[in-house]
Amino acid sequence: MAARELRYLLAAVAFSLAGAACNGGVTPSGDDTVVGDDDTTTTGDEWDQRLDERVVDYSAALRIAALRLTGELPTLVEIKAVGDAPEAQKQSVYESLLRGYLDDPRFARQMVAWWKDTLKMGGTTMSDSAAAFAAEVTVEGRPYTDLLTASAGTCPSYDAGAGTFTPGDCDNGVPVHAGLLSHPGMNAAFYSNMAFRRVRWVQEIFACTAFPAEIVSEPQDLGGNALYSAPWPFDSIASPATGGNVDFLDLSAVACANCHATMNHIAPLFTNFDDNGDLQATSQVMVPIEGTPLAQLSDYLPAGQTTAWRLGAPAADLPALGAAMAADPAIAECAVARVWNWALGKGDIVDTLATIPSDVIADQVATFRSNGAVLKDAIFAVFTADDFVKF
Repeated sequence: MAARELRYLLAAVAFSLAGAACNGGVTPSGDDTVVGDDDTTTTGDEWDQRLDERVVDYSAALRIAALRLTGELPTLVEIKAVGDAPEAQKQSVYESLLRGYLDDPRFARQMVAWWKDTLKMGGTTMSDSAAAFAAEVTVEGRPYTDLLTASAGTCPSYDAGAGTFTPGDCDNGVPVHAGLLSHPGMNAAFYSNMAFRRVRWVQEIFACTAFPAEIVSEPQDLGGNALYSAPWPFDSIASPATGGNVDFLDLSAVACANCHATMNHIAPLFTNFDDNGDLQATSQVMVPIEGTPLAQLSDYLPAGQTTAWRLGAPAADLPALGAAMAADPAIAECAVARVWNWALGKGDIVDTLATIPSDVIADQVATFRSNGAVLKDAIFAVFTADDFVKF
């Protein structure tokens, strides 16, 4: 399983093939025949053979882990502890040091920085508190789903010197909070027309994919210039014919409904947050047409339609949205995938398309879900995985 992940990575690096060809190490025929420098020939998958040549090196893994988890190189004592340990004990020594890093105040500092990057937020007191909340949940070993469902303590402060968090509640007029979904920092940072930037943030950060979020295997030909690929009924979102200001059912160029079938069922939950992230009694976001009217429910959905996370997962309010997301297996997979990419030095999973095949991390995701969705435990699992400790 781990080998398959690295196979995807190695296959994407063109110079690996070029270098191997220059050394006479890989035949270009594609017949799974590998010719070595000594003219011996073996058969099999060339990437599996190269990956099988890797060996466990806990000293090298320790150096990377220390930099990731503490921001500093391991001490000489730590280096010698692993390096001088008998071979049979190296793993246990390495894992002991790793747990020490996870309990170190420097880990809190690393998590605050990592979450600022992950959430694409920071620079103001409110947006910093969003990253601080996510870091606090991680450092304290709380369920990852608290990021979507916590009803209190979602605006803590962080003391960088001590590496500690001070609990704090968000005061932005929300009757029942829902983790980062109702956070003033997020709603202020991603304020936009019709609240679609907030919806995009929710999708990309927690589901690790861009829109369209729901796709059927056999798109429908509705007689326009584009196919409709969402599972929702085509007429489940608004158009001028249903009283909306925007024709989301237009098929003259592209199928807007492919993305908006999902987006329009989520966005109304965020429309009453103003540009400061405070919840108001009425809509605070505009429709980008002449006169810039404030968006109403009828601009998103026709009569009879209700808000939802996905088709079959209704969500009447933000706490319900958070609960629906927490129950979605895709959210757990995204969380583990983000840790995986961070550990292996990859870029943002959405921005750089550094995706990971689901079967590669299936075991880690299953463990994450069955053990209470504790991200701190998932971090330990990734930093002790074969693909992290083998070189």
